[in-house]
Amino acid sequence: MTYRSPLLLQTGAVEASGADAGVAAHYSDPLREQRALARGEAVVDLSHRGVVTVAGEDRLSWLNTLSSQLLLNLQPGQSSEALLLTVQGRIEYDARIVDDGERTWLIVESFEAAPLAAWLDSMKFMLRVDVADVTADWAVVGSVKPVPAFDGRTVWQDPWPQIGVGGYAYTGINEPQHPGLERTWYEYLLPADELEAAVTGLQLAGVWAAEALRIAAWRPRFGAETDEKTIPHELDLLRTAVHLAKGCYKGQETIARVHNLGHPPRRLVFLQLDGSQHTLPAPGSDVLLGDKRVGAITSAAQHYEMGPIALAVVKRSADPQAQLTVVDDGESYDAAQEVIVTTDAGQVVGRQTGFLRAPR
Repeated sequence: MTYRSPLLLQTGAVEASGADAGVAAHYSDPLREQRALARGEAVVDLSHRGVVTVAGEDRLSWLNTLSSQLLLNLQPGQSSEALLLTVQGRIEYDARIVDDGERTWLIVESFEAAPLAAWLDSMKFMLRVDVADVTADWAVVGSVKPVPAFDGRTVWQDPWPQIGVGGYAYTGINEPQHPGLERTWYEYLLPADELEAAVTGLQLAGVWAAEALRIAAWRPRFGAETDEKTIPHELDLLRTAVHLAKGCYKGQETIARVHNLGHPPRRLVFLQLDGSQHTLPAPGSDVLLGDKRVGAITSAAQHYEMGPIALAVVKRSADPQAQLTVVDDGESYDAAQEVIVTTDAGQVVGRQTGFLRAPR
């Protein structure tokens, strides 16, 4: 059945499309909602997200063997991010992970939940683990700050853009300048049948607001910035989702080889778009250098301060200093690029600091 959030009955709610169908894009005033969200005065309905749980004594050691992340020491309330990769090192699943002491919660995109749960269930063998797709029973609500009304609820705190233990940054900037530091992000798990009551009295912002803040923070999203060929290096995901020194897991050889060479074939860029068109390019729109296609738009949004912005994945060979052009259905947008993933391994600002963080 197609999911529709009960919060779509709120006054002014306009349903989102694509991957965010089923929840509100906005509640009639997108930029005002975005400002409120950025100030920590609003929450976002993300109840269309998928939720998978893993219970049992072996859950963390088992997930550790399957994923790119070191999860053996994950303590109750600590948050992490883990990738499940193909043998070729391509991203198959991207999970936001938090453990409550009894079960591990994996928050994923809506289309990931059922296949992820089925795949995990097929990998149990004789281990003491119990996998369940509980998407229908749980709702996710997002915020940039802790929400006092949700105290005591299970919450995932986005580690982005901090570089975890065993992680590595592919940016060419000094880390204190990373725009992701301006955005903290929390995702609360609430019983689905309590969603309406739980947000009563709270200001709501639509997913357009959350997306604009995500793009401005250079935060990649599975299903948006990824395709069937994406490897973690291209999106700077080694900083939060990969532990370079952990044991064997599927795809590890590609992670190590590309990291040692320092040259992922593509790179994520941030684009400041010309706002004269009063529209936004659709995901998949061509990114051109001169008359040559060098990549595609992956996400675009109207930011309340910066105007139209986007993320794109382009060829590593594309000149990082060049002005780009975005073309969508006959419309053309000038695009000033800001390098996220550097083209030169010698410029990479690598770190192996920090640790899995508990909510503040």
